[in-house]
Amino acid sequence: MDINKYVSSGVLELYVYGALSETESKEVTSILKQYPEVKSEVEEIENALLKLSAAVSPQNAENLIQAIKQKLSHNPKIITMESNRSNIPMYIGWAASLLFLIGLFLMFNKNQELRSDLQALQGEKAQMESQIAEARNDADKSKELLSVIRDRNIIKVPLGGQAVAPDAYAAAYWDKTTNTTYIDVKDLPEPPRGMVYQVWSLQLEPLTPTSIGILDSYEEDENKIFALENMNPSEAFGITLEPAGGSKTPTMEQLYALGVVSS
Repeated sequence: MDINKYVSSGVLELYVYGALSETESKEVTSILKQYPEVKSEVEEIENALLKLSAAVSPQNAENLIQAIKQKLSHNPKIITMESNRSNIPMYIGWAASLLFLIGLFLMFNKNQELRSDLQALQGEKAQMESQIAEARNDADKSKELLSVIRDRNIIKVPLGGQAVAPDAYAAAYWDKTTNTTYIDVKDLPEPPRGMVYQVWSLQLEPLTPTSIGILDSYEEDENKIFALENMNPSEAFGITLEPAGGSKTPTMEQLYALGVVSS
């Protein structure tokens, strides 16, 4: 057997890439056992491919080799040892397949990077849209509050500070047409942990307090203005500090603000 001619035929390259038929692969395996120089040539081809793969993807060299072998082994036009084609088309075939797969691998990595960048941009866009929506909601709320405060039919009731907090101040804006009372508590001290402000509608003779709501979202509300339903014939409004969840009757020792409706 002419070893040099066999080595230069291109059969060993096809064997390494898995492009031979089962019968041909068995024949090459048998020759490898008989001729150490042929086996050495196969090892050099494998090492060269491994280096090429590592240059393209150092962390996935073995996977790339397997992908190349799988691609070539599924080629329906298997090149046989008995083929009369010249060596040049054979080399072009497996080299083109190798370059094609490497190109796909690089394109896949690039697509992964682009996909990550796109996801990041989408996240930033969603966050920006949320901020815009929140700003619009705040603007709409501010406009609504301004229209309420400036409405000449709204009854404004100043609520002065009481003994527990002399410097405190609040205001009630009572809209009888919608049975809504807006409570502005911007100038009340922040309630302690586990405590909430509770708003009361009062009838004076006899003194009859009716709760119209607790301000349990005090910390979250930037404007510190709360809209409360009030269907009562209010003669005064008071604000007390109560345990979380509110109380059935006001704790007079914790009366922070009080104001009488002008007749």
